[in-house]
Amino acid sequence: MKTENILVIGGTGKTGKRVVTRLEELGHIVRIGSRSASPAFDWHQPDGWAQALEGIDKVYITYQPDLAVPGALESIEQLVKESKRANVKKLVILSGKGEREAQLCEQVIIHSGLEYTIVRASWFNQNFSENFLLEPVLEGIVVLPQAEAQIPWVDADDIADVVTKALIEDRHNGKIYQLTGSRTLTFGEAVAEIAKASNREIQFVPVSIKEYGDGMRKAGVPEDFAWLIEYLFTEVLGNPELAEVTSDVEKILGRKPIDFREYATKVAATGIWNTSIAQTHE
Repeated sequence: MKTENILVIGGTGKTGKRVVTRLEELGHIVRIGSRSASPAFDWHQPDGWAQALEGIDKVYITYQPDLAVPGALESIEQLVKESKRANVKKLVILSGKGEREAQLCEQVIIHSGLEYTIVRASWFNQNFSENFLLEPVLEGIVVLPQAEAQIPWVDADDIADVVTKALIEDRHNGKIYQLTGSRTLTFGEAVAEIAKASNREIQFVPVSIKEYGDGMRKAGVPEDFAWLIEYLFTEVLGNPELAEVTSDVEKILGRKPIDFREYATKVAATGIWNTSIAQTHE
């Protein structure tokens, strides 16, 4: 297998760090695209992108905080221009399933003239262990809107496995994949799975979108993050496309997706949801 130089933008994030590990294990030369890396990659400092892209064959793109936010489209357009200047051969972008705004960014990639793969992912299992839902789980009370939404949760390890294949195998060129788990769970059902796996009592409390937004602002959550969360809970969770279960993970990897219960059991075994352990690290 040919060794390639691959830039992983967001290489310290949920999927990025997993993709980095997989590519390095396969013998590829990986450059981590992050503000702390050298050369640094910062979405807000486009002057440094040329250096980060120099000598790179392929790029995995994760945009922070989300492709739907204002300014994302312009950033992706600029990145495509810089990638073409650097003679990058292929772009793989992580997008959101059911996110119409994100699809505008996908179109820039599709019409770039470069080889590409679009990876649209449903909501991550890891939101409960590596993101904004970890703290509520540790506190034993998860308060969220859209209690009835059916979400086909997908695991970050499955996403990373698919992305790795998309980067190194030509058969994925020009494809759009939609990654989900094999079943849907509501927030309440997901919390119940975590409670059972971690042998804890965790309460789920449904609230309205307005109550949730008011609560975020009262807690001092930055306005741009509050806007994003409200967008995700209204536009994305309100989109029937999100609830559709696909077979793309199985089709690409030749195995069933990691089930939410399997994820919960594995994470519970690490102790991250054990409140006494969590408190010792504060």
